[in-house]
Amino acid sequence: MDAQGRGQAGDIDPADQWVLNPSTGEYELRLTPSAPQSAVPGPRRSAPANAGTGRGRSAAPERERERETHGVPGTPGQVPPPRRRRGVPEEDPLPGRRRSRAPQKKKSKAKKVLLWTGGTMAFVLVATTAAGYFYLKHLEGNVQTTDVGTAAKSGFSKDEAFNILIIGTDKRTGAGNEAYGDAGSVGHADTTILLHVSKDRTNATALSIPRDLIVDVPDCPTVLKDGTEKIVAGTQDVRFNTSLGQDERDPGCTMRTVKEVTGISPDHFMMADFNAVKTLTTAVGGVEVCVTKAVNDKESKLKLPAGKSTVEGEQALAFVRTRHSFGNQGDLDRIKVQQQFLSSLMRKMASSDTLTNPAKLLKLADAATKALTVDTGLGKVSTLKDVALELKKVPTKNITFMTVPVIDNPADGVVRKTVIVNPVSSPEVFNAIANDVSFTAVKQQKAKEAAAVAARLKGTKAAASDVRVQILNGGAVAGSAQATLNYLQNDEGVTKSENAGNASAELAKTTLEYAPDQADQARRLAAIMGLSGAAMKPGKSVTNSQGLPTMTLTLGKDFKGAGVSLTAPAKAPTVEGQSTADKVKCAS
Repeated sequence: MDAQGRGQAGDIDPADQWVLNPSTGEYELRLTPSAPQSAVPGPRRSAPANAGTGRGRSAAPERERERETHGVPGTPGQVPPPRRRRGVPEEDPLPGRRRSRAPQKKKSKAKKVLLWTGGTMAFVLVATTAAGYFYLKHLEGNVQTTDVGTAAKSGFSKDEAFNILIIGTDKRTGAGNEAYGDAGSVGHADTTILLHVSKDRTNATALSIPRDLIVDVPDCPTVLKDGTEKIVAGTQDVRFNTSLGQDERDPGCTMRTVKEVTGISPDHFMMADFNAVKTLTTAVGGVEVCVTKAVNDKESKLKLPAGKSTVEGEQALAFVRTRHSFGNQGDLDRIKVQQQFLSSLMRKMASSDTLTNPAKLLKLADAATKALTVDTGLGKVSTLKDVALELKKVPTKNITFMTVPVIDNPADGVVRKTVIVNPVSSPEVFNAIANDVSFTAVKQQKAKEAAAVAARLKGTKAAASDVRVQILNGGAVAGSAQATLNYLQNDEGVTKSENAGNASAELAKTTLEYAPDQADQARRLAAIMGLSGAAMKPGKSVTNSQGLPTMTLTLGKDFKGAGVSLTAPAKAPTVEGQSTADKVKCAS
């Protein structure tokens, strides 16, 4: 993908077409050039009696000058001039008029922030105006999409937790990138982050997956460049980065591999190449980084003094690519540096310096959309805008960066060549993310709501033989309903249970719906299944095959197998090296 070669904006920078409307306190997009607008039609007023009388000053020319500068109030695309009290000079005096020496009143920082709260990505802002529709269409032309079939969801829900797989490829396409070596790379998964955003938007977790992690890549249905489909055979005990590019694998293969490794299903993917780092950092005016000692890396061409520096473009790319200047010169230490860089980029994008600067915002929107390849479910800019708005709700202090817990691969015979998933500590991490548990101290539910949920588990429990339940498969692996039925009848004595087939829709979480008079049965089944109070849904009963009222157990995508507890951990584990996006760290 050549991220710089798509969707050029033309000779006029759209950022120059945003003007402040003083009557609303908001910026508006003016689609005509920002030159004087004298050609715009508008109501004409008769000249005063002294018009053209030599020494007498005419009011009409002054109005015409105001019309040329500001446009006609009420005309679409034009901004009315600010009202001023009689006797108060204009802030920008017209030619020939004296400039006031009175100090200009500065807009408060709070007011500036209120002017621009559109989203993490700048195109969120233009979507709020009718004129912005045309610029959104321009941005939509920037974005490339890849159809990964069932590996990704067909749409985006603003009401659920979501997982986006962010993939940085090592493909060398794009101006200047061929000089980095390995020019023939097919574009492997060089940098991969599974971003989980909580349902209540109080927190997010960015889980880095090492490229040298040894994994099993599953069979992958793939659409080739000529439009034909093929199944790319899976491979065992290979580096994670080969899940993309190798043997014509697409990002859907990487998504499926992540699910294989973590048990967590990515909903969508966003993929970018080297140009993304260069263009995004330039669009925001540079990103501040910090190193504990001076760096002079001959391979990446990174040269920085000790302490803080601002990098953009080629220098920013060199910073995230450098391995030989940090830690033990391996990929795990490079991941830490990349996490620090992304934290700094997030802070810069969320800063008032960026959010109150229309030119910078629109350049950021243009750069971001040109840099991205996404699945078809995210292919519309309106959908990307929705994603950005949801991401914007998460405070940077509650965005946790961490790496999959790993150990050295014993098959290598040497340390730090390849790694494998740590079988002891990684399951806790994957389980916390899958169950939407925060790695930062946040209050995820209101006290009353939390108390009500917990109360569902308290009280008397019916005998297992008295529990009536029908089981539906609502997103679990095939055969889960029958396996659960066998477990309940043969191992737990829930003999009044039956397999009701597939649910009408898939669910992310397993639920148990019951009528009020079935609460004691629900509590018994919750104890057997390891269900949390949140999984118990007071509602209504249904009729089973014997014509008796019964509860409904719907197995969601979180179902792990018959007899495996579904209770979410109360607290996420602490992972070595984890950090949050609000913290400034220096690479060492």
